Amino acid sequence: ALFYSALRCSREMLVMNDGSKNLLRAINNRLSALSFHIREYYWVDMKKINEIYRYKTEEYSHDATNKFNIYPEQIPSWLVDWIPEKGGYLIGNLQPAHMDFRFFSLGNLWAITSSLTTPKQAEGILSLIDEKWDDLIANMPLKICYPAMEDDEWRIITGSDPKNTPWSYHNGGSWPTLLWQFTLACIKMGRPELARRAIAVAEEKLAADKWPEYYDTRSGRFIGKQSRSYQTWTIAGFLTSKMLLENPELASILTCDEDLELLEGCACCLSKKRTRCSRRAAKSHVVE
Repeated sequence: ALFYSALRCSREMLVMNDGSKNLLRAINNRLSALSFHIREYYWVDMKKINEIYRYKTEEYSHDATNKFNIYPEQIPSWLVDWIPEKGGYLIGNLQPAHMDFRFFSLGNLWAITSSLTTPKQAEGILSLIDEKWDDLIANMPLKICYPAMEDDEWRIITGSDPKNTPWSYHNGGSWPTLLWQFTLACIKMGRPELARRAIAVAEEKLAADKWPEYYDTRSGRFIGKQSRSYQTWTIAGFLTSKMLLENPELASILTCDEDLELLEGCACCLSKKRTRCSRRAAKSHVVE
């Protein structure tokens, strides 16, 4: 998501001339391929999880439904109970025979602001956050990822880093600096009331707690055990959120609209076998 945002920004900074034509073409090709891949393969919701649940494995052809040979048994038990009927999100990672189903806030929020997602997917992400408010917002916005890795998993993957114990720091900790990015996404999608609710939660504690870097525990009730105080990005994130809500027109400086030109370069247009494509759906959604 951050790479996609960087490409969108770099394209705006290019001076259009004969010398930059090839570079512009390369950027557009990368943007087109990246958005297609993420929209098609990284998106999960109740419908998609049920589809994965019924996947056949060891399919190796252009017509294969299970293109990455994902085993249904990889769907974690927490996800089966957690995924709401309404809304969805972009998963953490996807590679052959493996999916990281955790929800990562930063990637999902920047996918909204940069239009990496379709408008419908962007609405779905905010709907999921609304539905799972007690898990992702709770006592301090905003969970950096959900859920935390526990038991042997966190020891192996984080190298037993004591900061990354379950529900702390980068392993499910709550980071107030993510508040401004959440606010930006809410304003873009016409749902500022969600941002106001989150800011109201943060406002009760941040100043009294000396503007800490992050919070610990599943519900974000405790100041992080190694959290530094008076963190610039915590203060800046809170102030930026307040200013954006007071002047929502400023959000347009930091967001990207859907690029219909990129939709025209859809890779699936080259294939007569594909009948459904997120780009076509996105285009009709925008036009409507």
